[in-house]
Amino acid sequence: YRSLLNRTYVDDNEYLRWCPAPSCEYAIECHVLPTSLISIVPTVECACTHRFCFGCGHPDHQPSICALVRKWIKKCEDDSETANWISAHTKECGKCHSTIEKNGGCNHMTCRKCKYEFCWVCMGPWSEHGTSWYNCNRYDEKTSIDARDQQAKSRASLERYLHYYNRFANHEQSAKLDRELYNKTEKKMEEMQQTSDLSWIEVQFLKKAVDILVQCRMTLKWTYAFAFYLARNNQTEIFEDNQRDLEMAVEQLSELLEKPIEADKIAELKQQVLDKTVYVGSRREVLLEDTAKGLLESRWEFQVDIKS
Repeated sequence: YRSLLNRTYVDDNEYLRWCPAPSCEYAIECHVLPTSLISIVPTVECACTHRFCFGCGHPDHQPSICALVRKWIKKCEDDSETANWISAHTKECGKCHSTIEKNGGCNHMTCRKCKYEFCWVCMGPWSEHGTSWYNCNRYDEKTSIDARDQQAKSRASLERYLHYYNRFANHEQSAKLDRELYNKTEKKMEEMQQTSDLSWIEVQFLKKAVDILVQCRMTLKWTYAFAFYLARNNQTEIFEDNQRDLEMAVEQLSELLEKPIEADKIAELKQQVLDKTVYVGSRREVLLEDTAKGLLESRWEFQVDIKS
């Protein structure tokens, strides 16, 4: 009964939230109003070490605010991108609007449903092409301008989405692979102890480096969701410069951690990893601080309504 009372108390209190980590029974207190979620990302860390967003319960998604995270996840999971692919790789019959995919080299298309004949290149009626079908001398005819514009917009929209999604997914996959580094790193730490005079405490810099690496991968992942919805302006370029600097530093640190241990170069490797870990952490802070400040100042312009 007391357990139910506690659970009800936490569920009904807007300043309390259960930690979403598996098997964790802790609750987190954070005094952030729902109306503030369009300008801040309230990341909290539970006593079980799990970091998540107090606003939506998802794992830490800085610098993207909750509204953008919801829209991005829905966009990635939704069938809208399948429809977008269809729009980019197929065309509609000008008469019955059936979706048609070109399966041959000839531009003379005949709709199987209504038998309407048209030109694949300009989408105009085939009857207007005469005998010059192979040259399509009617490319600029008025009847086909709208169809071509819609096709171009659909293709450009798809390419833009894939640009950001591929990079988002790449960092997500890299973060998963980097987690496997923990096992390799532990073996490296043991190897360092055996081949040098370093103690177990002194080789902890490797584990810390992997911690920073995974954290930065997750941050980079969400920068691409954030950038996808940003309107293009001078502020966007500043954000992308910070994003690029962090990405370069992360890849350099990742490469250092993959290097095999050489007994005569342990001291050199340790210094390189320490320096790069500090630099990567500082670049992450610069990106997050600038993005957070921009949100508070309403400096960022988005292509979607973040209040809905």
